[in-house]
Amino acid sequence: MLLKLEQLPSYLRDQFPSLANRTPAGYPLAYLDGPGGYQVPLRVIKAMEDYFVKMNANAEGSYSTSIATDEMIDEARAAFADFFGCQPDEVAFGANMTTLNFLLSQALVREMKPGDRVIITQIDHEGNRAPWLELKERGIIIDEVSVNTATCTLDMDDYARKLTPNTKVVAVNYASNAVGTINDVRKFVTMAKEVGAYTVVDAVHYAAHAPIDVREIGCDFLLCSVYKFFGPHVGAMYARKEVLGKLRPLRVEPARPYPPYRIETGTLNHEGIAGAMAAVDFVADAGRKFAGDLTEDLKRLAGRRRDVVAGLLAFSHYEDDLANFLVNGLSKLPQITIYSPPPGYPRTSTVSFTYRGFNSRLVAQYLDSLGILVWDGDFFATTLVTKLGVMDQGGLIRVGIAPYNTREELTRLLDALADTDSIQAFSEKKAPAGN
Repeated sequence: MLLKLEQLPSYLRDQFPSLANRTPAGYPLAYLDGPGGYQVPLRVIKAMEDYFVKMNANAEGSYSTSIATDEMIDEARAAFADFFGCQPDEVAFGANMTTLNFLLSQALVREMKPGDRVIITQIDHEGNRAPWLELKERGIIIDEVSVNTATCTLDMDDYARKLTPNTKVVAVNYASNAVGTINDVRKFVTMAKEVGAYTVVDAVHYAAHAPIDVREIGCDFLLCSVYKFFGPHVGAMYARKEVLGKLRPLRVEPARPYPPYRIETGTLNHEGIAGAMAAVDFVADAGRKFAGDLTEDLKRLAGRRRDVVAGLLAFSHYEDDLANFLVNGLSKLPQITIYSPPPGYPRTSTVSFTYRGFNSRLVAQYLDSLGILVWDGDFFATTLVTKLGVMDQGGLIRVGIAPYNTREELTRLLDALADTDSIQAFSEKKAPAGN
């Protein structure tokens, strides 16, 4: 039976065992820490348990449990092909996005020479900056696209100025994990292709919030981490087959030399991959339940790809409604300053702010005492948060809305933030006693 989007939280919440947790004081936990990692549904936990019980063997053997492991990994590649909109042999797995990106940067630098250039951005997570900045030791010049701190958006004119015939790689994130800005990655890729540069998209934050179509984007590589959308700590990469096939990644000689294995090092996290596949199927299952409200968006799609897109669209519509509710509520609190793209600019349901007069870490600790879990700091988007000028206040307070969150949880958050007296009392209690 098809469900309506307003039924999404009630459909989802029973599937997450952790949502029943409470603080020692009895407060129900409101997990508003989604950008740091989603809670995990029971089917993902069960998939990992089943792998340990029924397979738990190394790959490429000639016996039954090893063969079953190989088959499971192949099935997982097919699942992520439906997630990315590519072919199964264009899906590689690794420890996480950052590890995969370091492997990728070391492969791509072998195609460069001193004096060649790489473009990164000031809005990116350091996981899509450090692997490229490291190449300066090899004589590679790193250009950074400036961020407009007033709008939390990238300066596309600056990008155009920095693209040159010597630009060999353009690395950009799909969405900012710190302020939620969605970047026009298709435009980044199109412009990069005009100078013949490879293109790398960090989709870690974006992947939880909307469908991905690597063919439409046109990128050569796209990376994400599955724990950001219902799964375990595993990284997944789309690698364009004809591009990866000619690169020379760091690898051991006996390992399979052809894509996608070419960029996978060592024994993979098999139980994690089993859980990652279950996470994609969880999204697809939601898509089957809620596709009725999204018929126009799904006309050209079929099979699990259709279901995955439907699930992510359902999540996106629901999250956008909650994000608007949260922003409207925060805007009524004079002590709050929101850092976000302007109204109407594409963004995820991640909302970051500072609280006048209080360190962001203290506010997060105060909220935690009430069972409201949020992040504080720079979230490894260190360059962006530094440029926003809030590091002396402890960085930002970040609220990340996931599909299992509710309006009631956000109301609890807003009520807690409105109670300045309680925050002050908490601050005084935390302060060390004077001598």
